[in-house]
Amino acid sequence: MTRILLSPDKFKGSLSAAEVARALASGMLSVDSSLETVCLPVADGGDGTVDAAVAAGWDRVPVTCTGPTGEPVDTSYARRGDTAVVELASAVGLELLPGGTPDALGANTFGLGTVIAHALEAGAGSVSGARRIVVGLGGSASTDGGAGMLTALGARILDADGNDVPLGGGALRGAVQLDLSGVLPSARNAMFELACDVDNPLLGVTGAAAVYGPQKGAGPQELLYLEHGMRQWAHLVRNAIGRDVSGIAGTGAAGGTAFGAIAVLGAVAKPGIETVLELIDFGSAVASADVVVTGEGSLDEQSLHGKAPIGVAQAALAAGVPVITVAGRSVIGIDRLRPYGITASYALSDVEPDPRISMRDAARLLHEVGRTLATTHILEGTS
Repeated sequence: MTRILLSPDKFKGSLSAAEVARALASGMLSVDSSLETVCLPVADGGDGTVDAAVAAGWDRVPVTCTGPTGEPVDTSYARRGDTAVVELASAVGLELLPGGTPDALGANTFGLGTVIAHALEAGAGSVSGARRIVVGLGGSASTDGGAGMLTALGARILDADGNDVPLGGGALRGAVQLDLSGVLPSARNAMFELACDVDNPLLGVTGAAAVYGPQKGAGPQELLYLEHGMRQWAHLVRNAIGRDVSGIAGTGAAGGTAFGAIAVLGAVAKPGIETVLELIDFGSAVASADVVVTGEGSLDEQSLHGKAPIGVAQAALAAGVPVITVAGRSVIGIDRLRPYGITASYALSDVEPDPRISMRDAARLLHEVGRTLATTHILEGTS
């Protein structure tokens, strides 16, 4: 019996990773019901990371937090044993901004800290909270250096009058003291890992504010305020912990959230897709697969630099298993994909050139592509 491992990322704006996998599987099984299709969706550390863990058998733990600008958000994290997987995007992400309206100076990561605290202090039916926290950092709406996250975990950031400064990166310009004495003991004792794919430092022309601030709605003046806030924040953190980590590659990730986590929580950053593949035990699944099918909404130059499909392909290549990619659109030729172990590549745009229709009818088109894959690459054994 041929075993096909379906491990796509989401088709953003159209289908979740699990929905992509199911649509492809339905097409394949409509051709030959004896095929064994295993759906193991993936993510690269951004939105969909918790869903990938849950699809792999982790427990989903619901929790309510505040979104990037303070509105209530119902979200969840994944739990297995003493490990919890927390996703920034589903708590304080860019797509959670009310009405899509950015708040470059006020958006914050407090809600992320709330979810982390819940994972540390509670459990998924367990006696104790999690002791290993994996945080997917993609999709941030804020540039607060992780200050909001740490505040939710018990830190206090004070102004010259001894009052707590407001949340958000802009307010950090007026901060003069960081008090870490109230940080949860469970946070101090836990091991933190960050799924992170950028190498920007916190400050400067390649830092969190300068590079990513415009994507979060910051204009020229707001960028100056945010940079000032991040510099003041870095100064306070250095005074509190006795060392400066703001220049470490990756501390600028997620609006500097990585900085706060690395400096105060001792977090270690790892590539997003590698982290997810480890969490879902992809190695065991691929070891018994005959073919792997992966993909994402747009297969382009960015895909070659740490995105999910290439990470999946590299892991499959190491296991000696051929890979087929399926994307909503693809601008990368098969010759550039072959070194990653990819033997064939399909795009929905080849079936339906109108992108609006392609996104709307992605499930139907993926079903058709699944039929083609089963006929051409599975039953006939070609590649």
